Amino acid sequence: MTITQSDWKTRLGVRFTVDGNETRVFLAQSYVPTFGTSAEPLHSIERTHVGVVATPQSLTFTLSVTAIGPAVAELTALALRGDPFDIVLLEQEGDDWSFSTIVLEQCYITSAAPGSATVSGAPVATFSGFSLAAAVTDTAGTTTKAPQ
Repeated sequence: MTITQSDWKTRLGVRFTVDGNETRVFLAQSYVPTFGTSAEPLHSIERTHVGVVATPQSLTFTLSVTAIGPAVAELTALALRGDPFDIVLLEQEGDDWSFSTIVLEQCYITSAAPGSATVSGAPVATFSGFSLAAAVTDTAGTTTKAPQ
């Protein structure tokens, strides 16, 4: 079965864990994990591309959350204290998604931007930061981790 965008029936949720204590899942307005890997060829006078030089991976995220419930307050407190935490993106409903979970471990918030209040809805707070480790698990249960 081919799933098109109009067939998408899955809702994704985000949860975060601090010191082993897991918060309940909340719906994010948007969550953008970014995995950046970099490698350059190692050249030689005699031949080209005799090896590769890999640089550390870049694991960053941007998370926008509606300021309803405790999630925004808890994330803001984490940012102010500088505490590490884990972020998990997972299926909350449905089964259309390719992954079971995407986990960013040992995250730190580097930027927090509470949104302005509007007449028509709740404000949205945006958090950005980086992660020291990552793991993805597909729907078959295979987990792949970013090298550390």
